[in-house]
Amino acid sequence: MMQDTTILLVGHGSRNRAGNDEIERFAQAWRERRPEWRIEACFIEYADVLLDAGLDRAAHGAKRVIVIPFILNAAGHVKMEIPAAIEAARERHPGVAFDCTRHLGMGREIFDVLTGQLDRLMRALHMPDPCTTGVILLGRGSSDAGANGELAKMARWIFEDTDHELVDLAFTGVTWPRLETAVQRQVRLGMTQIAVVPVYLFTGVLIERIDAQLARLRAQYPQIAFALGTHFGFDPGVFKLVEARVADAQSGETALLECDGCKYRLAAEDEHLHDHSHTAGHHAHDGHDHPHHHHDHGHAHGGHDHGHACSHHSSTNNRPHAGCAHHAHA
Repeated sequence: MMQDTTILLVGHGSRNRAGNDEIERFAQAWRERRPEWRIEACFIEYADVLLDAGLDRAAHGAKRVIVIPFILNAAGHVKMEIPAAIEAARERHPGVAFDCTRHLGMGREIFDVLTGQLDRLMRALHMPDPCTTGVILLGRGSSDAGANGELAKMARWIFEDTDHELVDLAFTGVTWPRLETAVQRQVRLGMTQIAVVPVYLFTGVLIERIDAQLARLRAQYPQIAFALGTHFGFDPGVFKLVEARVADAQSGETALLECDGCKYRLAAEDEHLHDHSHTAGHHAHDGHDHPHHHHDHGHAHGGHDHGHACSHHSSTNNRPHAGCAHHAHA
């Protein structure tokens, strides 16, 4: 069934060549994992093989192309550029069927990857009390509220699933809060250790920026023990996720993006760039529901009790509970 099919990974692309090289290495590792599949990779920007060329190369000798947006959060690239490029590719290759899966997203698979990384960071901190160990999920940042909301969901899930008193999110650019602000807040609320979990697939300019920021923060707060995670694109969970996206495409499930009413869709409707009446097999986003996202500066903590001896406090408290019992994560 897959012999006449090409799977095309579409990465964002980075000014740092090492980031693009890592995506190419991921594609090669996936080929070795699935030698019966034809797997290609291209990029939206900052690379030699861009989206149009990648689609043409994937279509060569194929009857079907399955496009996987190899991107964690759906913003303009996923909602606009990739669907528009696919529409143009259909015109150039009328004998080839093009299907687009969902982007990687922020579901249980990525949640498991993030919690695995957090567990490793806790071990690096010699298993301190989670009641005094804050967590900061650090994402790229977007002008699209839905994309930022996906990261906020991960922060809330981590808060719900662990004993950490504070689980916040921060962004390296575009939107707020920034890492320095989140650290300042957690120090003020009594955290003595802070685990920073970058939500990035591969290295790049922003990963280098995060390393520099942590160096400054360590100097600024010598009393705080920091643990910094890294990008996680080669985690086994990511391979399982892209294979699940292929399985979705094979079963006829296509991308359903939460962009109903978003500015990208409204702009596209004004310019007639895409039509949500397309059938599911011919367009990457149609007939989907877009819940309204509300946020309060992205803080994922809340005033509820986990049922643990260490109960979470609301953001109105100034310090963690004095009677907070110690918990260790295995």
